[in-house]
Amino acid sequence: MGGSSMEIDYEQGIDGEFNEDENSPVEQVCLTVQTTDDPSLPVWTFRMWLIGLFSCALMSFLNQFFAYRTEPLIITQITVQIASLPAGHLLAKILPEKKFHIPGFGDRLFSLNPGPFNIKEHVLISIFANAGYAFGNGPAYAVSIVNIIKAFYKRNISFVAGWLLIITTQVLGYGWAGLMRKYVVDPAHMWWPSTLVQVSLFRALHEKDSSQHMSRAKFFLIVLVCSFVWYLFPGFLFPTLTSISWICWIFSRSVTAQQLGSGMEGLGLGAFTLDWSAVSSFLSSPLISPFFAIANIFVGFALFMYVIIPVSYWGMNLYDAKTFPLFSSHLFRGNGSAYDINSIVNNKFELDIGAYENQGKIHLSTFFALSYGLSFATIAATLSHIALFYGREIYDRFRASYKGKPDIHTKLMKKYEDIPSWWFHILLVLSIIVSLILCIVLKDQVQLPWWGLLFACAMAFVFTLPISIITATTNQTPGLNVITEYIMGLIMPGKPIANVCFKVYGYMSMSQAVSFLADFKLGHYMKIPPKSMFIVQFVGTIVAGTINIGVAWWLLESVTNICQDNLLPADSPWTCPSDRVFFDASVIWGLVGPRRIFGPLGNYGALNWFFLGGAIGPVIVWLLHRAFPSQLWIPLINLPVLIGATASMPPATSLNYNMWVSIGTVFNFFVFRYRKRWWERYNYILSAALDAGVAFMGVAIYFCLSMENVQLDWWGTVGEHCPLASCPTAKGIVVDGCPVF
Repeated sequence: MGGSSMEIDYEQGIDGEFNEDENSPVEQVCLTVQTTDDPSLPVWTFRMWLIGLFSCALMSFLNQFFAYRTEPLIITQITVQIASLPAGHLLAKILPEKKFHIPGFGDRLFSLNPGPFNIKEHVLISIFANAGYAFGNGPAYAVSIVNIIKAFYKRNISFVAGWLLIITTQVLGYGWAGLMRKYVVDPAHMWWPSTLVQVSLFRALHEKDSSQHMSRAKFFLIVLVCSFVWYLFPGFLFPTLTSISWICWIFSRSVTAQQLGSGMEGLGLGAFTLDWSAVSSFLSSPLISPFFAIANIFVGFALFMYVIIPVSYWGMNLYDAKTFPLFSSHLFRGNGSAYDINSIVNNKFELDIGAYENQGKIHLSTFFALSYGLSFATIAATLSHIALFYGREIYDRFRASYKGKPDIHTKLMKKYEDIPSWWFHILLVLSIIVSLILCIVLKDQVQLPWWGLLFACAMAFVFTLPISIITATTNQTPGLNVITEYIMGLIMPGKPIANVCFKVYGYMSMSQAVSFLADFKLGHYMKIPPKSMFIVQFVGTIVAGTINIGVAWWLLESVTNICQDNLLPADSPWTCPSDRVFFDASVIWGLVGPRRIFGPLGNYGALNWFFLGGAIGPVIVWLLHRAFPSQLWIPLINLPVLIGATASMPPATSLNYNMWVSIGTVFNFFVFRYRKRWWERYNYILSAALDAGVAFMGVAIYFCLSMENVQLDWWGTVGEHCPLASCPTAKGIVVDGCPVF
């Protein structure tokens, strides 16, 4: 790290304190993380705060802005990692170096420019900005509650209630992280594999660049400009480029052909895109996913989309599949017409039983129903797979975290003042108290009773430690959101907002805690003073949550018919696919309740057997592995990944998956294998620049054209030209714009 005279290199030993035996017991950590530290590097700098706050605000704005769009571009932490480096070096050159006093700090001198931009500042900026990405989970999850209330249910919620929902959820996760930090951050065996990618990238960006090739900064700028200019075409001039489904163009009157060829509402055979946002929208950038993960996801996706769905739809007509569209996350009546959800909600924002019985049971497209079945199987398969294949390892590493000696990274961190536990305790208690006030004073808006909040907190407390240990040792995070929805739906059916609030406080606060802990481990590896980490994370959380709700409120109030895809023009980007799924989940689990969907009163009770099938699958693989230990391919069968490959569908479509797999394979298999030096130098840079260019042009289009009502109307602006792909094919079903069979 610059060869500072203050740098401590423990690999060479200092006063006999360290030898190789004190290095991390995890080989990957030994190969990736430096065993050196320079405590003299300034981290609490003006440029860290300036770039960090700006990055946090910008990421919060962009990710929330794009969350409503049909292809919701996600700006990730890696983009900020790369873009903030030249900004930091620029400020180090132009800011004055003069030192000055600040009243209240004694004789201590401060400077706006304390020296070269360093790696520790860079790490803090990245963590700061990550709060704008809700610590890896996209925009703050609780914003979706505001979205479905205002855009789908057409009811009201106050800005204050929405803001409190978002902030208390985020801070509650911070409190759980503080309680668990000593168990899953300090121990060497809790190694958090995902953080090593960040460590590697930081080291690559800060090592001296003596190559004769184009610099990373120049490459980033060129790609960013090209991406920025090109997105004007799919983003405004030629939206059909987002999904080029040429089979639909050839067979313009065939429902079956368009079901096969549509990339947005069908199987996507032959469909492709020239829009980067469609590639990275739901699955993040394929350039940063390892090929092994891409291959597993492709196998699971192909089995589901090209075997299970065609057999269920055309072969078995499962759950009256042909009465409904092939690919849809909407809710239907038995005759194939759209279910009028608002008509079954009474004045108390609860289920109107009489109106529900009049409309009849809710029906799902077979695709949507089977997606839920696979989510059931994935939950059970993840738990049994981890227990069988990683259970002993997790147990041994957790025991070693108590009995083993501290590794070099923990010893180096002892040079910095630790965060007092009472900081976390106060945050946890305050967030629970404010949440209780929200549930009691504004109960008519959030529906969640006080005991429901405490039950959600109890679930989060119980699950945060085991889920954190699993993530820290296996890089797999079991998704328990469906479980929380299921439980609350059984306890309190008929209250949709109570259900989603319970999910947010129970599952998402735990998920946030895991993300906070991952960032704490990154700071641990990069030797960031813990108090600096705490303050940056906390401030970033408040800033990001506030901007999230501000952007959401602005768009919900200003975009006509936002999220109503049946009322929007064909080329409108404001279809809110993720919020549509969130809304449907609130209806299924909250308003109507699981007993009337997946229980004895519903049509889909058989899907509960997926829980059992998912639990048994890994047992079979494990027994085969024990019976044939020489067959090394058997333990590579990762059923949670295979079964859960399509977890993003819906709202993700076949087009998103096909293009994600194709581009990921090109770069992370062929380029990685045959042009490794290029890949090492430019792969992550390319991903960040493509994201940034699309984001900036997308915002420019909205402010400069959309807000001024500048529109184009020609063949290239009318979607993907597959109008028949959403048609049912059962006999006698009448839908506007569709042929009658």
